[in-house]
Amino acid sequence: MERTMLTDEQMHEIDENVIHTIKTCYDPEIPVNIYELGLIYQVRVKSDGSVAVKMTLTSPNCPAAQSMPAEVKDKISQIDCVTAVDVEIVWDPPWNPGMMSEAAKLELGFF
Repeated sequence: MERTMLTDEQMHEIDENVIHTIKTCYDPEIPVNIYELGLIYQVRVKSDGSVAVKMTLTSPNCPAAQSMPAEVKDKISQIDCVTAVDVEIVWDPPWNPGMMSEAAKLELGFF
């Protein structure tokens, strides 16, 4: 069975959909989505439709350490043309509040 390879345009569209989807995931203790918090280090869409995400957590003891990566994976896997999802938790570089977007800092009163 021959696999269909995605075009660059299709891969770009999936990438945008993945980021939009990730922005619907929230840390249960912080009222800002995990993308704006700076917890997503990398999103890579491959031509076979698979998506690899490298993310971190605010702390190794985060109570959402199991549920948050699973939520990210489940939501991304529902995007059209996505064939597989791999979510990897990484600790390097360690997360710090400076990684948050300006919008997140404003929302959390960091200014």
